[in-house]
Amino acid sequence: MALILHAGKTNKNAYKALIAAEYVGVQVELAPNFEMGVSNKTPEFLKMNPIGKVPVLETPKGPVFESNAIARYVARLKGDNSLYGSSPIDYGHIEQWIDFSSMEIDANISRWFYPRLGFLPYLPPVEEAAISGLKRALGALNTHLTSNTYLVGHSVTLADIITTCNLYLGFSHILVKSFTSEFPHVERYFWTMVNQPNFRKILGEVKQTEAVPPVPSAKKPSQPKESKPKAKNEPKKEAKKEPEKPKVEEEEEEEAPKPKAKNPLDLLPSSKMILDEWKRLYSNTKTNFREVAIKGFWDMYDPEGYSLWFCDYKYQEENTVTFVTMNKVGGFLQRMDLARKYAFGKMLVIGSQPPFKVKGLWLFRGPEIPKFVLDECYDMELYEWTKVDISDENQKERVNQMIEDAEPFEGEPLLDAKCFKRENSTFILEEK
Repeated sequence: MALILHAGKTNKNAYKALIAAEYVGVQVELAPNFEMGVSNKTPEFLKMNPIGKVPVLETPKGPVFESNAIARYVARLKGDNSLYGSSPIDYGHIEQWIDFSSMEIDANISRWFYPRLGFLPYLPPVEEAAISGLKRALGALNTHLTSNTYLVGHSVTLADIITTCNLYLGFSHILVKSFTSEFPHVERYFWTMVNQPNFRKILGEVKQTEAVPPVPSAKKPSQPKESKPKAKNEPKKEAKKEPEKPKVEEEEEEEAPKPKAKNPLDLLPSSKMILDEWKRLYSNTKTNFREVAIKGFWDMYDPEGYSLWFCDYKYQEENTVTFVTMNKVGGFLQRMDLARKYAFGKMLVIGSQPPFKVKGLWLFRGPEIPKFVLDECYDMELYEWTKVDISDENQKERVNQMIEDAEPFEGEPLLDAKCFKRENSTFILEEK
């Protein structure tokens, strides 16, 4: 009797057992017509795995669930294979790399990838921690592979099968070339493994993803209005005419503009500083920036109507990946669009080597950071905010340097500088 594996055809956790079966020489078949979310909710499936997770291997002696356990079971079905090495120390090292791959590689890829698919809440600090942890793990793996073709010994073991399947998810969906190129021995290892005949038979042709999936939109879909139930014995004539009137009324109500509540910042006393005038001055000054734009800023600045704030990212040690750090800043500025009428900002990414430092300067309408910004832009809590004391010449000079993208800044080069501004109803995210 063939062993039946209950899982979808593209499940990387199912690939572990299927590839192991090719090496061992046993027959494992995928359950026909398996449909995730349907087949694994049936009473028959729940008898095999009470929590409904896949994959599950159906054997003559009973079911086995958890993908690594299934792969281990398949690898041991025949004793004349090298998937578990040839000595107790080989066995220990194989188990060591299986655990490492699951806890350090697969777990961190999943924490990065699945929130971007919308399967889990997207939280920037969680993503940063996942990327940092993954980079640390791949660094350790890269060091080991500097002098080793395989993880253990001189041939493919179960550790290679499970590690490659875990890397397969990353390479196929989220680990772009610019990320993996930092780990050349991991790249060499992965492409060597997936092109082995037994791997290729299960995985097919593997291609590396060219883009990181975008962050899912936070907007909630609008809910359709519920229609009123019709009476069962309602005459046909009335059924045609009566629903038409409320339908027209509902449409009219939808089209009628709802009065907008005024933003509290619009109720503040008028200020001598016109924000759009400063933004235009900033944009149009191409030479003599200090003499024209910086001087103009302080001539316009109204400490009664506006406030200046420094911000420092709280988790600088996590800024180890260039494009992730820059994307984080860009995402923050995009989410600040809600404050476009009331704010101007500069964000700097500082340093030539990781971890990079993210620091910023913000000009807000009013004496404090607007409450609606603190409430609605979750990035705000990721930064330490310090109000600028303009009577302090050192702080004032720091403001000048941040506005003009002075380099070096605080003794270090600028990796990137972005500006948040809005002119004539146009949101601008400008790199300088």
